[in-house]
Amino acid sequence: MTGPRIVHAHGDRITLIDRASGIELLSYVYAPESAWEAPKPYVHPMRTLSGDVVTGYRPSDHRWHKGLSLTASHLSGANLWGGNTYVHGKGYLELPERVGWMAHVAFDEVGSDGERALIAERLTWHPHDGALWADEVRRLEVHDVDPDAGSWELTWTSAVTNRRDVPLRFGSPTTAGRELAGYTGLFWRGPRAFRDGRIIGPDGEGPGLMGTQAPWLAYSGEHDGTDGHATLVFVHAPENDHSGADGTHPAHWFVRSDPFAGVAPSWAFHTELALAPGAVLRRRYRVVVADRAWGREEITGYLEDRPW
Repeated sequence: MTGPRIVHAHGDRITLIDRASGIELLSYVYAPESAWEAPKPYVHPMRTLSGDVVTGYRPSDHRWHKGLSLTASHLSGANLWGGNTYVHGKGYLELPERVGWMAHVAFDEVGSDGERALIAERLTWHPHDGALWADEVRRLEVHDVDPDAGSWELTWTSAVTNRRDVPLRFGSPTTAGRELAGYTGLFWRGPRAFRDGRIIGPDGEGPGLMGTQAPWLAYSGEHDGTDGHATLVFVHAPENDHSGADGTHPAHWFVRSDPFAGVAPSWAFHTELALAPGAVLRRRYRVVVADRAWGREEITGYLEDRPW
């Protein structure tokens, strides 16, 4: 296994390329985009080792869905997710005065060695009026590129520090009153072809896994244009303590296969997460990108062979 090659288009994006195949595994885009879509850095396109794209970008149903990104759909009254804002009793409203953004500040490190490629970035979080609400230190690492298994991994680590003098309150449409819409935090939007794909968890499968807790969740979809499937596995790091034990905030899976493919290990599905002034919210995840339709046994075996 060797670390990907890096191509940096300064001011726009960083692309990581598999050395053996020449496939562009992902592009990390940090140039700001439309204000209505809550500008923020994101990963798109993301590809399998066969070159098939496994992320969606600005779909007609939700223009603010962009690949794999870190979001805050309800944050102390602000919307850093993009688009309309859910208001209980009124539905989704066009409230541009609530739409904020996340801004790239600098890269502390961009490099690749024999094992992995690293993007280490600093960002700031802002409501619509531009005030500084949070700092974030983010690390994206691409590693375990394995042609034999037909898979590779992305580890995403974020540490968000509250810079206000009052608590930051992370919520979701569900904490605001909408059922089964607990999205916030790391969010993956799949390509349109992945609609009605297979949702797999350690102990079950299907749309009924919405709002449940588990150390991992997988989504398998079938490509348009080329034959075959791909599977993405989203995995909590042990320190995330998704169960909410030992005083940590519980995480629940947001997952849909209809009307679109989407997965988020939600920070605040059923209850708000309050981050005190100066406190740091730390989360770490792995995303396994695999060719083929993996089943539960294959996923479990893969994760057992590659522990945290």
